[in-house]
Amino acid sequence: MSRSEQARAGLLPTVGAQAAVSTAHTQYRVKTPTPLAQNFDLHGPSQQAAIVASQPLYRPANRITFQQGKRSVEIAMAQMDAAEQDLLIRVSQAYFDVLAAQDTLTVVQAQKKAISEQLASAKSNFELGNATITDSREAQARHDLASAQEIAATNDLQVKRLALDQIVGRAGIAPLPLAQPVRLPEVQPADLNQWVDTAESTQPVVRQAMIALDIARLETKKAETGHLPTVDLQASYGIQRNPNGMTSQPFVHSRATSASVGVALNVPLFAGFAVQNRVKETLSLEEKAQADLDNARRSVAQASRAAYLGVQSGMGQVKALEAAVESSQSALDANLLGYQVGVRINIDILNAQSQLYQTKRDLAKARYDVLMGELKLRQAAGILGEEDVAKVDALLAK
Repeated sequence: MSRSEQARAGLLPTVGAQAAVSTAHTQYRVKTPTPLAQNFDLHGPSQQAAIVASQPLYRPANRITFQQGKRSVEIAMAQMDAAEQDLLIRVSQAYFDVLAAQDTLTVVQAQKKAISEQLASAKSNFELGNATITDSREAQARHDLASAQEIAATNDLQVKRLALDQIVGRAGIAPLPLAQPVRLPEVQPADLNQWVDTAESTQPVVRQAMIALDIARLETKKAETGHLPTVDLQASYGIQRNPNGMTSQPFVHSRATSASVGVALNVPLFAGFAVQNRVKETLSLEEKAQADLDNARRSVAQASRAAYLGVQSGMGQVKALEAAVESSQSALDANLLGYQVGVRINIDILNAQSQLYQTKRDLAKARYDVLMGELKLRQAAGILGEEDVAKVDALLAK
């Protein structure tokens, strides 16, 4: 806003005060009929003060500069919109990173507990002679690996929490998990072309490039005004004092006041081809701004397509993982039953457990990725707002 007001100054009057003090030393030599000449010295101080005002009447370059200033404000607002959307994405990402780390730790702990039970069972069967030492060692190895994974998951959770606290600016943030059963919203509108069209017209990066092109075109017009005349209304009021007189009237105190009002016309005739070369430069910059706009539109269109397809792929992955969790649970139950009747060995149980918990962890992460993907899709289209984050918040357990 301040930049726009600076540009407006070129259309408003200017007023200035001037003051000056000077001293002149003049020596007079007067010839007389007598043989001796007479010399006179004059020390004449001069004091001046004036107020000068000027009002532009016709300065097309100043008016174009004012228009450019207003457009620059729009660029700043587009930059602010981009920064706000980026902040929403970073906060949301940090939030879901903590939830994903919590789910990972929960899954690892549950897996470790299940392995501990299987290890106890293997040791008991070995003591009874119903199993070999290999079962116990395999279970022990899996248990040690789960312990290491638990330590890593705990550390990762602490790091993710610190990152969230840093972005939010407050310590001890406790994110809420997704409400069960989880129901992810469908992408609306479900037309990829609509998302691309929206991105190409409303995305902050595209808006900045569009405004930059307008400013470049105005700069060309401003350069062309170098051939046009300028008209200013000028007024001044001044006072001059000479306590010891002037050269024309030595030793006579004088005080003079002056006031003037007039219109000044300035017509440029030749500036060494500076105007013509400036116009050529601005035309080249205008072409660059057009190329930047085209590149920005292509970039946001590609980002929108990638984000949209990523969300659609993520939704399909979530459905597949949900089915995989059920299948893995059924496989684990079948392996447990087979182990009890002696048709399955301990390693089969451990593998089935590992597959189940890994699938659960992947499912949780895929859900968070879908939610983040939808937010990033709206960011790519340039329409992400707090209301979109509020819709995601409604999916959390209260």
